[in-house]
Amino acid sequence: MKSQRPCRAIRASFSDYLDGNLSGVRMQQIARHIEGHEDDSGILTTGCESCARELAAWRATQNALSALGPAKAPDDLALRLRVAISHERARQSFRLLDRLSLAWENAVRPILLQVTGGVVGSVALMGGVALLLGAVAAPRQVLANDEPLGALTAPHFLYSTASPGAIVTGYDGTIIVEASVDSRGLVYDYTIVSGPQDEAVRSQIANQLLDRVYQPASAFGVPVRGRVVVTFAGISVRG
Repeated sequence: MKSQRPCRAIRASFSDYLDGNLSGVRMQQIARHIEGHEDDSGILTTGCESCARELAAWRATQNALSALGPAKAPDDLALRLRVAISHERARQSFRLLDRLSLAWENAVRPILLQVTGGVVGSVALMGGVALLLGAVAAPRQVLANDEPLGALTAPHFLYSTASPGAIVTGYDGTIIVEASVDSRGLVYDYTIVSGPQDEAVRSQIANQLLDRVYQPASAFGVPVRGRVVVTFAGISVRG
């Protein structure tokens, strides 16, 4: 019975053999094992059929992978990465709020409950005095440019880094999109509210939204995330 040890060593080198990463001597040893050879005395040794079949399977797999070619990145890959990063930042913010809430419940709140009882009377008295003073005091003049407390502003379109183009689709109508804008004024997600949902249209919309820059929404003067409705009119219809 033929020993399997040489076969195991030969098969372990098939990947490097097909890639040409072995020395010339080792390449010849594998070839002689598979194809057979004639020794110095003229005796012909037949090749190993089992290793030959396995090498053929390796070679077929390698050829199939080579035929596939390099993988092409999706057109909206940048938008997907931006969405993933935004979601991860949101999760981290929620974790921070949870830790602060836990610290409040375990440390700060019990202390406040203990001192609250002693100061309730004083606070009530001071509140009454302040109410009387406020009733007779002159009202504060409100300037025209004062921002109301808690005022919220929506995102406003500033500019686009590329010229807007028509959406090529067979849909005859206006496409309405709701875009999510982060605190830097960049679109990180979108939803097609009205219009076709196929990948070709989504890819064209994503490319145009990535080129847009907005004045971000604000709350108390601080930039925050917001949403804006975008319409794509003048659709080019393919015949």
